[in-house]
Amino acid sequence: MADTTPVAIFISGSGTNMAALIYAGRMAGAGYEIVLVASNDPAAGGLTLAAAEGIPTFALSHKGMDRAVHDDAMEAAAVDAGAQIIALAGYMRILSDEFVGRWHGRMLNIHPSLLPKYRGLDTYARALEAGDSKAGATVHLVSTELDAGEILGQVEVAVQPDDTPQTLADRVRLAEHQLYPRVLNDFASPPL
Repeated sequence: MADTTPVAIFISGSGTNMAALIYAGRMAGAGYEIVLVASNDPAAGGLTLAAAEGIPTFALSHKGMDRAVHDDAMEAAAVDAGAQIIALAGYMRILSDEFVGRWHGRMLNIHPSLLPKYRGLDTYARALEAGDSKAGATVHLVSTELDAGEILGQVEVAVQPDDTPQTLADRVRLAEHQLYPRVLNDFASPPL
């Protein structure tokens, strides 16, 4: 599409956020276009969906590979596809400081908590254990410190009295699918 920013998405699983980004990127007025979906797991379900939607894919297992070598291969695929932004969408690998530095200000991630609360894993259980009334999701720029980059957008989700980590995760995921495309679109769109 003319006047859109090319984006590569990195995934490790089923790709629900990836799908939300793909479909939103096809809507009239979208500021970005998905040019690649790449994964560290060749069996990731999201790769099948991306391929069915006509999006080029790249997969390379990280198992037994040096982190820097794997990062370089993932980055080369993104660069070869013409990506100017990388969107991490359930990519379950910590990227090297060197990789993050090369994409400084051009790599986004979605995290299932209202950062700065609950960086890392088990965010839903931690929110429930703390008795929080709100959970949610955050889209942020990736920095060398885990889940600590500049916050670009957040959405709150009410915690219900009978919530389990799974029921809360299911609702937060729906909210993520609204938040991530909107934030990426705003980020990728050139200023008027």
